[in-house]
Amino acid sequence: MRDRVMRNIIFFDLPNVKHQDKVNYQRFRKFLINEGFIMMQESVYSKLCLNLTQNDLLYNRIKRNAPRKGLVQLMVVTEKQYSNIEYIVGESKNQVVDSGDRIIIL
Repeated sequence: MRDRVMRNIIFFDLPNVKHQDKVNYQRFRKFLINEGFIMMQESVYSKLCLNLTQNDLLYNRIKRNAPRKGLVQLMVVTEKQYSNIEYIVGESKNQVVDSGDRIIIL
């Protein structure tokens, strides 16, 4: 299969009642940020993957680090599909360059 640039979008809804729940939430959120995910909106994060191998490795790391309680979902879309997001209300607050464009310095 041809390598494709794809976007991983992770959605999570974690309990936040007990102290340990809050610790688990913060730990998972910090894990996502350290993995290079950017926040699209609260509890929705995305990350660019350059090929299927990188995507599979990321999936396994998420699975190992996801809290045992709550709901964590991962959706993979092509970068072209992701770029077609329509903003109904509001606008992108993205201050991080997260496109598939590559910089080549000679």
